[in-house]
Amino acid sequence: MCEQLSGLQADSSSQGGAPGTGLKVLFAKETARCLRGLPQDIIRIYPPWQKLIIPNGSCPVILNTYFCQKVVAKEDSKTAHAVHSWDTPLPRRSIILAQMFRFKSLTNNSPENQVMCGGHTTVGTDWTLRHEQAELGFPARAPLRDSLLDAVESQGVATWSGAGVRVVVQRVYSLRCRCQQADGTDPPGVRVCLLVQDALGLFSEVRSEGAVLKDRELEGKSCRLAGMKVLQKVTRGRMTELFSLIDTMWPPVAPLKAPGHGPAFEEKTHLPPPSFCYILTAHPNLGQIDAIEEDSISKLYQPPIPRFLREILQTDGPCTRCSFYARVIYQRPQVNSLLLEPREVWLVVTDATLQAQGEGLGLPRTVPVCVAPSCVLGQEVRDALSEAASKSFFFRDALRDQGQVVCVGRTVLLLPKPQLGVASGAWELTSPVRLDELDSVTRVNSICSVQGAVVAVDESTACSWPACDLCGGERLERRPEDRGAFSCGDCSRVVTSPLLRRHLQVFLDCPLRPQCTVRVKLLQHSISSLLRFAACEDGSYEVRSVLGKEVGPITCFVRSITTRPACVGLEEVELLSEGGASSAHRWQPQDP
Repeated sequence: MCEQLSGLQADSSSQGGAPGTGLKVLFAKETARCLRGLPQDIIRIYPPWQKLIIPNGSCPVILNTYFCQKVVAKEDSKTAHAVHSWDTPLPRRSIILAQMFRFKSLTNNSPENQVMCGGHTTVGTDWTLRHEQAELGFPARAPLRDSLLDAVESQGVATWSGAGVRVVVQRVYSLRCRCQQADGTDPPGVRVCLLVQDALGLFSEVRSEGAVLKDRELEGKSCRLAGMKVLQKVTRGRMTELFSLIDTMWPPVAPLKAPGHGPAFEEKTHLPPPSFCYILTAHPNLGQIDAIEEDSISKLYQPPIPRFLREILQTDGPCTRCSFYARVIYQRPQVNSLLLEPREVWLVVTDATLQAQGEGLGLPRTVPVCVAPSCVLGQEVRDALSEAASKSFFFRDALRDQGQVVCVGRTVLLLPKPQLGVASGAWELTSPVRLDELDSVTRVNSICSVQGAVVAVDESTACSWPACDLCGGERLERRPEDRGAFSCGDCSRVVTSPLLRRHLQVFLDCPLRPQCTVRVKLLQHSISSLLRFAACEDGSYEVRSVLGKEVGPITCFVRSITTRPACVGLEEVELLSEGGASSAHRWQPQDP
């Protein structure tokens, strides 16, 4: 139970009761844990919230109190009592919190333009000063605020007119949206976003419209936000991915400004992580995001801290973010730099710590990374992946959840640069890539080395077809006028000696998976090597001549794993090399 703060006089219909009547305020368990409320504490509740008046009820009930903050703790009761003596009510103003919770004693005598909320101050709410200046004919220019909450409270859902807030830009990334940018300069459905933090520790995500943030390097800088509008209010339970990123910057690295105490600061210890966040949008014409030189709030900036893959795999938690450097040795499917449609891509990566680890640690030598459709890849990264060469990337703020590493929204892939602060020799590979053998802990979408004897051949899917011996194209048409020769539809050349392509899947008996059916789709060179001694004169082959032949070691991508029945579906692949050619060791069978 709590009591309304005395102050502004208002109609009982809008207040739900006379001054001094009690209120029931319901908090969620997580919100109550963060507030740690005690008797005589004052809690400030920000919109949106709802007030429920129960017929014949003892008092109104306040619901949906996700956005709240402790203003004065019990230890400050002496200060609170002293401030309560300023009991000069002001005229009614058009502001929701003032009407509903009866703010009082609003004064503009102090340079901070403080608002007395039931005897307790909150900084930055200068709406009364602007209101009085407007009535007297003076130009209304708001000072720079320190609190995003104060700006949201005073401006509401309307676009901020002149209200500027001092923030530090913690991250810059791109998110997909449903509409195309108005100026057409960005890919369809992509907008640039900022994750900002104010001096009181509150985070907000700023989503741009038009070219407000185009080609601007703002990360780590202090900025002034103006012309913003509240797009959405989210809580930790509703947007887990956003708050997993915020958690990497909590607790703060510098003291935060205490709400309601002017220029005073409080230590960063014992501060609960943020439980809510405002999504803001910058108006295309009124939105302003201006850098502020040498501002103290920039000390709150926390750059991403890269870690080695071995350290990341050894620490697991629900929905945590991680940043790392790694070399991509295989990708599926191939990325097209011109194709902008979002789709899922799997990247198999590794670094020096995984390649150099000894036996018995239980960690894989390679890690599959899923690039979800929600992750926006920059043009420079798409061009690098489309070259089909092994390259190193910086994975910033990737999500690790339930043992998987996923690049989701707000994850950024970058080409390594010296200014990112990690020496290339610390994570770069210095020797050929080593792979794990197929065993009981092999996971789907990973890369492994496979070796075993052929126990069966899938004859139902075995087939062959001709291909051009010059360009490798498979669009061949037979030309009767050229005595049955083929014409290539790709290079428009007459093909007299076509190549023979085959599709072949075999079942292997692998020593490390003795009770499991291992099905492998082979590449062309492995098929040719296997059938070299089994081919007949007409181009066919005897299955019994293939049985018992040893295959491998070959590099395979794990397509599927089932337990009942125990079966592993593999596909032979070639790893990427730095020059773009295959780096996989090509297996050759020995002569019988």
